[in-house]
Amino acid sequence: MLVKEYRICMPLTVEEYHLGQLYMIAKHSHEQSENGEGVEVVTNEACYDPLHGSGQYTEKRVHLSSRLPSWIRAVIPRIFYVTEKAWNYFPYTITEYTCSFLPRFSIHVETRYEDNNGVTENCLMVPDDELQQREVDFVDIAFDELPAKYYKEEEDLTKFKSAKTDRGPLEPGWRDTSNPVMCSYKLVRVKFEVFGLQNKVESFTHKSVRDILLLGHKQAFAWVDEWYGMTLEDIRDYESKMNAETNRKVLTGRNQSSNNASASSSA
Repeated sequence: MLVKEYRICMPLTVEEYHLGQLYMIAKHSHEQSENGEGVEVVTNEACYDPLHGSGQYTEKRVHLSSRLPSWIRAVIPRIFYVTEKAWNYFPYTITEYTCSFLPRFSIHVETRYEDNNGVTENCLMVPDDELQQREVDFVDIAFDELPAKYYKEEEDLTKFKSAKTDRGPLEPGWRDTSNPVMCSYKLVRVKFEVFGLQNKVESFTHKSVRDILLLGHKQAFAWVDEWYGMTLEDIRDYESKMNAETNRKVLTGRNQSSNNASASSSA
């Protein structure tokens, strides 16, 4: 199992980030869903935990087979999705990713959010034996490079300035000078227990996770003028609307693909 802790700072308060994160996830999922691929929301409902209190539980299917590298596509079914289950007890969350036909593959993410610049050494109370394996990776939303396919000039945080908050552009060292500043502490455990493929798959998965975390947090700030000033109720209404539209895009595309496949078989 490969264990990494990603620390991602933002020029926001934890309270602000809560709204921005929910908005970003709903909008990003909608943008990335097309032609039967993307994020299908199966469940989105309130939940309760004796330790963490009230929260929100979501279950999603992430349809992504054509977006995987060829060496993975060669060994997976044509219709492929990963199940995401998330328990959001903000400012603490748990997210799990599993795949039904790969029972030995899993991703487990624990997250805690704090109003600081990433200085808490064991924010997630990692046990001593895991601390020896853990690698800490600071993710810089302004200066770390994304794959070229994700780059948009309007989301370049070295150029972006928020009209509503007057924050940005972000300059070198911004994490130490920004006020406000908060940090997402994400402990990511990737496990793929298959001899001969374990290291390759676990390393590839962490690279993909890092890219997704960088893009998502970058967008949460780049879109700040869209969500800043909204209430949690406003965000939940937006989330419900976008989830419904996203499901429609994904499921319509999958039905069309199935119908085309059936027509081809009959011909």
